[in-house]
Amino acid sequence: MIYPASLEKLINYYKKLPGIGEKNAERMALATLNFKEEDVDGFSESLKDVKEKIKKCSICGHLAEGEICSICADEARDHNMICVIEDYKSVFSFEKVGNYHGVYHVLNGLISPADNIGPDNINLASLVKRVEKLKKPELILALKSTVEGETTTLYIKKIFEKKDVMISRLSYGIPMGAEIDYLDIITLDKALEDRKKISE
Repeated sequence: MIYPASLEKLINYYKKLPGIGEKNAERMALATLNFKEEDVDGFSESLKDVKEKIKKCSICGHLAEGEICSICADEARDHNMICVIEDYKSVFSFEKVGNYHGVYHVLNGLISPADNIGPDNINLASLVKRVEKLKKPELILALKSTVEGETTTLYIKKIFEKKDVMISRLSYGIPMGAEIDYLDIITLDKALEDRKKISE
């Protein structure tokens, strides 16, 4: 151990962050030493706040500080248009585009028999309940084009095939296997605009 124990501990915690290796963790920990005391207190408080205050929206499964997220609470949005996504990171990607004015439904996973993840293991039941309360809704399936994404897409299509629900999916301009939250804004905006109807 070349660092004092407390600094080594901080480095190890920074390494837990995705994409942060040894060198970056060391850099961040050493930079933290230059924080003012109030910044350290604020940083610490922020970490505690996100763990204690952030919950899943009871309607869509997105991140929220209250019972429902700010998007579901926004009456100006089109609640009849639901964009179905794998995880909350994709919500932030769509919101950065700024042209989508519907709402979301976060599945928190995809159907993957190989990993023993079935329809009951993801946030599908609440989607069915939401749709049943709407009149002529549209579901936009914004799932990645992998085996798991396609399996989930087909399953959702089957659930609603005899109901009055229009189902579309993002344009195939998105590269195969691409993660929604890594797409640039222009590609994502075009994919949304050129979505293809797969059920009605």
